[in-house]
Amino acid sequence: MGDRTSELQRWIDRLQEGDSAARDKLLECAQERLGKLARKMLRGFPGVQRWEEVEDVTQQAQLRLWNTLHDIAPGTVREFVGLAALQMRRVLIDLARHHFGPEGAGRSHQTPAPSAETPFEPTDASADVKRLAAWSAFHDQIERLPEKEREVFELHWYQGLTHGEAAEALRVSVDTIKRRWQSARLLLYEALDGELPAS
Repeated sequence: MGDRTSELQRWIDRLQEGDSAARDKLLECAQERLGKLARKMLRGFPGVQRWEEVEDVTQQAQLRLWNTLHDIAPGTVREFVGLAALQMRRVLIDLARHHFGPEGAGRSHQTPAPSAETPFEPTDASADVKRLAAWSAFHDQIERLPEKEREVFELHWYQGLTHGEAAEALRVSVDTIKRRWQSARLLLYEALDGELPAS
């Protein structure tokens, strides 16, 4: 991972210097990492993964990220990953609204039983829509967290870093990470009126 991070930083530096080709190289270099991020984040959108493949989500996020990098040049890998997580989250929120909005197929679709031995039980579409709406609100609210809390939340929640790994990535103490993590959770709890989405 260290070699790949160094390579990412080299292309970020080239992008900062105005090398337009660096955008393509940066996304090419980050493709595996973006795929892992998409896989991790897709789990936080129950229902969407029924309709969307990880590769499709990754591709949509890459396109958005490519366009964003035309206007914004991150200075570090940390900033780049934060920007990628933001675009990935926006893609997933849009997909959730597309599939489970008023005209979305997910509102009324029922998946047949996987085998003849398993009886078909219709799903409660309204419960699915409510649950997905709660998750969408949750992810939407993450975007509104203060920068430091959002950064720690993204590293821990979306990328699966431990407190120690996040502390190393952000070059702060583990206690600082724990404080920011606790603060982020409290802010989300308050913003969502104590209604955190059920798994």
